[in-house]
Amino acid sequence: MSGRAARRRGERRADTTLGLAQGLGWFSIGLGLAELLAPHAVSRSLGLRGHEKLIAGYGVREIVAGVGILASRDPTPWIWGRVAGDALDIGTLAGGLATGRGRERGNAGLAIAAVAGVTLLDVLCGRALGERKITERKRLARDYGDRRGMPKPAEAMRGAARDFEVPRDFRIPDPLRPWGSAA
Repeated sequence: MSGRAARRRGERRADTTLGLAQGLGWFSIGLGLAELLAPHAVSRSLGLRGHEKLIAGYGVREIVAGVGILASRDPTPWIWGRVAGDALDIGTLAGGLATGRGRERGNAGLAIAAVAGVTLLDVLCGRALGERKITERKRLARDYGDRRGMPKPAEAMRGAARDFEVPRDFRIPDPLRPWGSAA
């Protein structure tokens, strides 16, 4: 494969990854709005009665993550923040699975499956964005492995600065010298 074709394929992959990140950002905002505006309905349907403030707080978290993903140049940390939030959501939903009855338990189970699927997307997107950053850094990095900083071999440089005299303006001014050392 030619270098140009590989570059184009990498650009398409980067566009796809950024598109997925933006889609997750919009999804996060939508989910957050639902949790923030209707915490009673969400908690009731999942067997989490009494946890309405927690659900509303999760909604705020989702909205902040979504806005962060959409507004930042590098959405990677925001995507990983979503993964952490997904872990909280699964833990909370597991509580609904344990305490819910009948349909509520079924809803909590479906919600856990949905969150697990979104978590998988979040992890894949976070990893792809991380790989993209590493590739970008490698592309921008310069290789100085063939340089040693010396214009001549070490043997020829030995003693080259023996006759160096420090310029007057680099020296400590006489009034600032310690007592007895002013020359």
